[in-house]
Amino acid sequence: MPDLSRKRERERLAARREPYWQRLAEGCYLGFRRGPDTWVARYRGRDGRQQYHALDKISADDYDGAKQAAESWCASLGASAVRRAVRGTVKDALDAYLADLERHGRHDAAKVAHGQYKVCIYSDPLATLVLESASKEDFLDWRDRLRSGRKPRSLNRLVRAVVAGLNRAVELGHVGNPATWRLKPLADEDDEGETAVFLSPAQRAALIAAAEPHAAAFFRGLELTGARPKELATAIVGDYDGESLRLAHRKGRPPKLRVRHVVLSAEGIRFFDEQTSGKLPKTLIFTRDGSRPWERSPWAKAFRAAAAAVNSKARGKDRIPPAASAYSFRHARISELLQVHGIDPLTVAAQTGTGLRMIERAYHRFIASVMREKLASVRESA
Repeated sequence: MPDLSRKRERERLAARREPYWQRLAEGCYLGFRRGPDTWVARYRGRDGRQQYHALDKISADDYDGAKQAAESWCASLGASAVRRAVRGTVKDALDAYLADLERHGRHDAAKVAHGQYKVCIYSDPLATLVLESASKEDFLDWRDRLRSGRKPRSLNRLVRAVVAGLNRAVELGHVGNPATWRLKPLADEDDEGETAVFLSPAQRAALIAAAEPHAAAFFRGLELTGARPKELATAIVGDYDGESLRLAHRKGRPPKLRVRHVVLSAEGIRFFDEQTSGKLPKTLIFTRDGSRPWERSPWAKAFRAAAAAVNSKARGKDRIPPAASAYSFRHARISELLQVHGIDPLTVAAQTGTGLRMIERAYHRFIASVMREKLASVRESA
């Protein structure tokens, strides 16, 4: 079913006699005829009989006007298919969904959903926004704020729960555009396998050039070390000894602090000399504004802004993939250490704080070419 709220998607529809339909609520539908580009409403009563109403006075570009007209027409019929349009907050919409679950006897589902909403959204600023005025960026920022301490798979589960609630709230009469909260699932960053996104040197250079200065320095540090963003965000000046950088992260159950020292290239040494010059040992090497530390939400927002700036001009392979993130600098570093620089997997694992099994699973196609080159120099015994 096409998303009729998006003009670009309507323009891509094939011309045909029958309208493309979008369900607004139970029994109430909004249709768009591609070709003449006109709107039509459809109502199905409890007896199953269909009624149609042409919305001739609504412009083809006025989705909101067509939606409101269709809802008003359906509501004017007996046994209204929709309730009066409700222009409430995001929390109001989710509360309506929970009440609907209870009304249908789904008490356990309502209890689970309510627990999820208390954890992930009721105390967030997004909950107080009027649903119809909330933007895609508002929902992306909300998701970024949730990321601290959660794995992507857990975060995706919470997002799905909220999306389900808002979709049903729209069916119940709350005004909002589902396209704004339809977020692409996050790739699991701890699984450096099929979901890994690799950025070419040209793509990385473009991102760094497009980012604001503090973000550019942070991204360059990720590029030179292959660090996880969270590791580099907490690194202090005292962790740099002029040749290597001490990085640490927690992993396992229970989580243990794992420390490693990343040996820097000559270029890396020059870069970190500049970043640490004149700073006290306990000062963070990278900050987002000269004082505040980098956190997941700010660096994700900075990456999206830089990617958007690049993609506004780039074409073809120079464009930044939608699934790319700050973590992609790490994927690129690991792959180039193996493929371009020919460093053995054991050393790469030690430098980047990952395991041989993970490297074999995620970067095996790079290991094979390196192994062939090394075997070429081995003189087999007779």
